[in-house]
Amino acid sequence: MNNTGNKNLFLAIALAAAVLFAWQYFVARPNMKAEQAHQAALTKQEKAQPGVAPNPNVAIPGLGSATTHLSREAALKAGGARITIDTPMLDGSILLKGAKLDDLRLKKYHQTPDPKSPEIVLLAPKSTDYPYYAQFGWAVPAPTQKVPDDQTPWTPASQNALSPGHPVTLTWDNGQGLVFTRVIAVDDKYMFTVTDSVANKSGAAATLYPFAYVARETIPAEKTSWVQHLGFVGVADGSEIDANYDDFKDEGAPPKTFASKGGWVGITDKYWMAAVIPPQGETYNGAYLGSTLGNTKAYQANYRLGARAVAPGASATVTHRLFAGAKVVDILRGYEHDQGVTRFDNAVDWGWFWFITQPLFWLLDVFYKYFGNFGVAILCLTVVVKLLFFPLANSSFKSMSKMKKVQPEMERLKKHHADDQQKLQAAMMELYKREKVNPLSTCLPILIQIPVFFSLYKVLYVTIEMRHAPFFGWIRDLSAPDPTSILNLFGLLPYHIPSFIPVFLSIGIWPIIYGMTQWVQTKLNPAPADPVQAKMFTYMPLIFTFMFASFPAGLVIYYTWNNLLTIAQQWYIMHSQGVPVHLFENFKRKPAAK
Repeated sequence: MNNTGNKNLFLAIALAAAVLFAWQYFVARPNMKAEQAHQAALTKQEKAQPGVAPNPNVAIPGLGSATTHLSREAALKAGGARITIDTPMLDGSILLKGAKLDDLRLKKYHQTPDPKSPEIVLLAPKSTDYPYYAQFGWAVPAPTQKVPDDQTPWTPASQNALSPGHPVTLTWDNGQGLVFTRVIAVDDKYMFTVTDSVANKSGAAATLYPFAYVARETIPAEKTSWVQHLGFVGVADGSEIDANYDDFKDEGAPPKTFASKGGWVGITDKYWMAAVIPPQGETYNGAYLGSTLGNTKAYQANYRLGARAVAPGASATVTHRLFAGAKVVDILRGYEHDQGVTRFDNAVDWGWFWFITQPLFWLLDVFYKYFGNFGVAILCLTVVVKLLFFPLANSSFKSMSKMKKVQPEMERLKKHHADDQQKLQAAMMELYKREKVNPLSTCLPILIQIPVFFSLYKVLYVTIEMRHAPFFGWIRDLSAPDPTSILNLFGLLPYHIPSFIPVFLSIGIWPIIYGMTQWVQTKLNPAPADPVQAKMFTYMPLIFTFMFASFPAGLVIYYTWNNLLTIAQQWYIMHSQGVPVHLFENFKRKPAAK
């Protein structure tokens, strides 16, 4: 590769590395800490927050501000009678006053890899730190007609707990001839089915609009970034409809409205989501909105169905669904295929390169289900990716080998034509033509593989399957950085690393292994003719080692294994081309005499 090619390659690698490091250090790492702090706060509940304002477009009743603060435990008791939720995946309760789903924890997921640590809290009542709940009901054009709201005292048919195969039935008579019945069922995963019906026993016709929403406030400090979306998410008319929390940061920001036949609306975190799903054969009006209540921002994702005209003596029924749980891809796709929820796996942010990320995840999941270890699945996926790019990589390594073979002649030409750049360039072109060397051919495979590498990075970052997944040895969570540290000799010295020490200074074992493989790979490449560039390439593995110290262990293992496979392939090609391999050759290189 000529001097210009080396420079451009170096700049491309450095830029990509800088982007990855900046995002990991300034976005991913703070987001992970914010989620941990959010979950920890949910167990303590020390501050009072106001409630979510109603959506004027949908005219949802009964959403007032909370006026008192209670701990989570106190709020659950103070709200009134509740019906227990107990499933293989969930536990929590339903508040009978308002028939509100506002208490839900995920049994299979914990705040830390320790299974004895607190469960992840998803839904929480008003008057707590992070209110997050779902509501269903009926809206009416005439305010004189009473419909269920937040204060409605629903009466259960029995006080049995809600569990798979054991729905609960609630009733309420508005005293004006309308009797409302709500049947709530839940499956063995994360889907609730809410069947609302109204019987008109009065002498006048009634018009009602079914609605549903999810609402939350005081969101965690996580932010949407180029690699993940947080906030509003849904599907309308087969297309993804989303919005960020920041879209409503200004007071008076208008809601984002849309209409669709089929689809769903919700609010998503990185790994969890609550979404309401209308009957897929009906047209609905949806909206995302945010409002300010004092110093608190409140958010709501809702839909309203068409009018139900209920004649005297008649009844009307509508069936809603609520997904509240972890965004496990198999579960989401199961609901999409078995229950017809349009594009439900879009709850996972597959990104712009979805046509790459989705197949990569599918293959990763196949390996995981076969081997039962996510780290091993990453290693297998890396092998498959290397095989797919094997022809391109071979072509690149052959070009590198040829470049190494002609380097002595290139050095001779530079000395011979030191005072005439035009003759030097002509001589170099003639050399490339005679030896069939294309300097740009070493860059093209790298550029083609960049979308795949970034897609795999995204798959490993946004999918929940790697969260708290162990590998071997000291790696108990592939989604977190390597827990070992050079500062205490990887645990040999009896003290913990203070939290104020930046992660990139507390280098673990796997980042060091990665740096070593990166150094070996660098030494196999042609040495830049420019001594300054040669030194920069020499130090790049060390820089990358510090950068990768803060990366999730799963990603570091992937890149390390990828480097090892690349080294083996490159070593083989160089030997087949008759190019000697001397790893320490570049250390002995001296700048050309002037």
